[in-house]
Amino acid sequence: MPRMLDVSDEVRSEIGDDEADRLLGGDRAPDNYECTSCRTPGDTYSDPTSTVLFVGDETAVLAFAHARCIPSQVVPVAEEQLAGAVRSINQAQTDAPGLPAVNAPAPSAVVTPTAPVPAATTPALGTPVADGRPSAPGQAAILGITCGLVLHGKVGHASLVVEPTGPVGRPGNTTGEDEFLDLLQDAGFQPVADLDETPDQLPGWSVLVAMGKLHAILQPAAAGGSTGWWQAHQPLQVTDAWRLAASQLSEVTMYAVPAGTVGRQPREDLLRQALERAVSMGRVVAASLPLAGT
Repeated sequence: MPRMLDVSDEVRSEIGDDEADRLLGGDRAPDNYECTSCRTPGDTYSDPTSTVLFVGDETAVLAFAHARCIPSQVVPVAEEQLAGAVRSINQAQTDAPGLPAVNAPAPSAVVTPTAPVPAATTPALGTPVADGRPSAPGQAAILGITCGLVLHGKVGHASLVVEPTGPVGRPGNTTGEDEFLDLLQDAGFQPVADLDETPDQLPGWSVLVAMGKLHAILQPAAAGGSTGWWQAHQPLQVTDAWRLAASQLSEVTMYAVPAGTVGRQPREDLLRQALERAVSMGRVVAASLPLAGT
């Protein structure tokens, strides 16, 4: 029985024709795998399966995913994140050879990092200003990320709320004026008037969820492809409900607010209330970002 395996031209160009042919022939592909996106079991004989190549500065890892979750693609990842993924894979193989690792229960309904996470400075968002003072050249903005389910009507959408710890300005801005939302609108994010409405997808942007954890928010790169707009220092664990909603809809809603608007809410009902207040003040922009796109 032939395997239902897809190796995209992009992946083939990275791993070479010989390796791609061995995968398609079954020599290098597993019979069973854990989907790198939704973390549920997959079977290369019965499930249409994508090959996903995670590429760091010095390391590359080939993973497998349900084709319904993400297409075959090359995903750029920070080297330290990739090293952590390799350790996780090796540990899972040591603990239970041939079986997917068991998900640990998430500690709460809303997942927040223990501290604000630096985001890479990018031309699209200019030179950040933190705490009212201009950043040194190349200094990263400090962004807090909150993950939670936000209802759009009766449907729960996997969502991210991005809030910096201080003003974010354009390149050369030394006044401390906050232009965070203006910069995101320049990139295509739209003001939110009704939290029940699902925002339009934003071409070129995506959210990377791999091995059941949130790794990065990616934006279009000037030379083509994508680059990290925000990357977790350590991949963030998300709840099963959040991951399932993201997988079912193949997208994540990203909301962005100015510093001091929403805060670090511990529950999803409180998160929604804070977002509704921010929407009423005209202080929220949003977009739907494809899941694990390039």
